[in-house]
Amino acid sequence: MRRISTVYGINPLLARRVRSRHFVVGVLSVLVCLFACGAVDAARPNIIVILVDDMGYGDPGCFNPDSKIATPNIDSLARDGMRFTDAHSPGPLCHMSRYGLMTGRYPFRTDVTRWPTEPLIDADQWTIASLAKRAGYHTAMVGKWHVGFKEEGYDKPLKGGPVDRGFDRFFGLRASTDIPPYFYIRDDRAVAEPTERIEANRSEGWSPIQGAFWRAGGIAPNLQLDDVLQRFTDEAIEVIQNHQKNVTEESLMLYLAYPAPHTPWLPTPEFVGRSGAGMYGDFLMMVDSQIGRVLAAMDKANMKEDTLLVFTSDNGPCWYDKDVERFGHDSAGGFRGMKSDAWEAGHRMPFIVRWPGQVEADVSSDQLICFTDLLATFAAILDVPLPAEAGPDSIDFSPTLTGNPATKPRRHFVMRAGSRSSMMTIREGNWKLITELGSGGFSKPKYIPSSADGVTGQLYDLQRDPTESTNLFLQCPEIVARLTTKLAEIVDKGHSR
Repeated sequence: MRRISTVYGINPLLARRVRSRHFVVGVLSVLVCLFACGAVDAARPNIIVILVDDMGYGDPGCFNPDSKIATPNIDSLARDGMRFTDAHSPGPLCHMSRYGLMTGRYPFRTDVTRWPTEPLIDADQWTIASLAKRAGYHTAMVGKWHVGFKEEGYDKPLKGGPVDRGFDRFFGLRASTDIPPYFYIRDDRAVAEPTERIEANRSEGWSPIQGAFWRAGGIAPNLQLDDVLQRFTDEAIEVIQNHQKNVTEESLMLYLAYPAPHTPWLPTPEFVGRSGAGMYGDFLMMVDSQIGRVLAAMDKANMKEDTLLVFTSDNGPCWYDKDVERFGHDSAGGFRGMKSDAWEAGHRMPFIVRWPGQVEADVSSDQLICFTDLLATFAAILDVPLPAEAGPDSIDFSPTLTGNPATKPRRHFVMRAGSRSSMMTIREGNWKLITELGSGGFSKPKYIPSSADGVTGQLYDLQRDPTESTNLFLQCPEIVARLTTKLAEIVDKGHSR
């Protein structure tokens, strides 16, 4: 009450001098109302989502004690928050994952192949940013977009991007730092057009899609690929500092999407040779260091205590069995496969939520969640009703965060494989059905024709067999039938919420 009284200029001695009972009651009623309204506003946290790129479940030490890569800043988030051990990307590739995270809609429901020239997110779709805008937030994005712009020349506005889908400001790249053209975008305009050319590059001793790999193409003058991470961190820190300076500003939502440790792996000299996992591990240590800079800026701005921070990776790692043998480091954390696969390593992600005072510190949850769930979860926290058409595959997991088991958790998770569009996956409890044989992604074999004994798909009991080594497709026909029916229902209905 003392704070409210000071803010609104009401002398606390006034009530003693006033003899009118009605006046006193009226003043007290106003104060109660003001206090309650202020409490609601103060309860709306800042929201920061940090998404890294191609980092595996087994890379951060807080998910894999045997990791050969030091990740002290990511580990600090786990010590201060809740670690999810059954969290999934809505798709095992970059653009698929980001579409689902932004919209609360499974990416198999749209044609994600359009992203190089068209926006994947429709103008009338709700996003986590437009949701936050409805709640009165200032919204900013820094980093890799990769869900498409309307590209009609880089001398023209790039429509359909972040500032047209709920963000007040944007600084970043259209896609990865190995997919040309390479140029920075400020809001909806190229900072400098990609008028120069860079030749392709790759590293000896690694596969063609590992190491310091990038494709040939256009590049903006003075853009250096090895400077992108630091530049994005600088921009994110500027957003935080500006928010601190403007004390009357709304709460902040910041989406920081690092394009790393995706290729090209470009650790600066101070990180070269510091990990036990070669160039990849060194680069991930650099990513962790950049996250540390952001966390330090939050602390300096006194933002830690009133900020809900989500950390995760967009899809699985580009890490082969031979890499595990060579370095003794399992980027997949014991799960089968890699990036793009229907197998677990393609989409089971490290996922951490830190929210001081609301989320208990240093705990873990085995609740099944998907990135699509962020929209409904933020809507519940911010008390913004979602219309029926918004976030059709988004399930609120805020009760898990706050320890309240009042609502029903997610029961199913559905995903399309990254490199084979006909291959679908569904989870229900411990059971996982993959509709075809093979990885569906980067792991070989990508596809295996149906066998003569009638095995046309894959069924795994993840509780007993988390490495997906024993296919129970023939042994459990009733489970195959039930999951096949449920999968068709979710696909055909157009929503699962």
